[in-house]
Amino acid sequence: MAPPMLFGIIIFLFLLAGIRIIFEYKRALKFRFGKYVSTLGPGFKWIIPIVETIQVVDIRVITINIVSQEVMTEDNVPCSIDGVVFFKINDPEKAVLEVEEYRFAITQLSQAALRDVCGKVELDTILSKREEMGKNIKSIVEQETEVWGIEIIDVKIKDIQLPENMRRMMANQAEAERSRRARVILALAEEQAAQKLLEAGKLIDQSPSAIKLRLYQTLSNIAAEKNSTILFPFPEEMVPRDQKEKATEPRKNTKKKK
Repeated sequence: MAPPMLFGIIIFLFLLAGIRIIFEYKRALKFRFGKYVSTLGPGFKWIIPIVETIQVVDIRVITINIVSQEVMTEDNVPCSIDGVVFFKINDPEKAVLEVEEYRFAITQLSQAALRDVCGKVELDTILSKREEMGKNIKSIVEQETEVWGIEIIDVKIKDIQLPENMRRMMANQAEAERSRRARVILALAEEQAAQKLLEAGKLIDQSPSAIKLRLYQTLSNIAAEKNSTILFPFPEEMVPRDQKEKATEPRKNTKKKK
């Protein structure tokens, strides 16, 4: 009884050793004596122990950080730039058989592309056009990874570190720009206010009643601030119209002839 039971246990362990569970977001490449046989989909799988092996590949979107790179821009400004790469494996067979370590390879390609792209443009372009820089890096990297069955989804520039003296200069420049804008806005406001006052003056000159209403409004504002009494030596209606007009006209310098 012992040998058959021992043989059954060995068979059971042999069958148990070949069981594999492949998750939905993964694929498994099956090798038989080191030779690629097929790609296994998700679910319950069984392989021949010792004879067959599998290598699992994740087909979800994978993120790789681009470590900070020292870059000299076209206008000779040193800066440190880092980023992030998003990629996805479309063909697990090529990703495993065509390149040894696809993660390491993509990292090296991204670093080289970042230095190459950012070194050909000025600092202002890098700061203002990060999306465009990321697209340029993506186009360079995906040319190499396409033959590996890997799709580069996106490349983003995360941070740009500048020297301390350059940051101070940029802060002074930004402050000067804000001051210039404030002065321009103030000048435009003064110009608009002067234009409106000119239009109001012309409108008042066309109507004597408007002058009276303006005078009464001014007196009312004066009286509202403090308790005061305003005295007129004579009623305004007693002043002839022609004298009022003469009083409002500017005086002209006249010279007497000898």
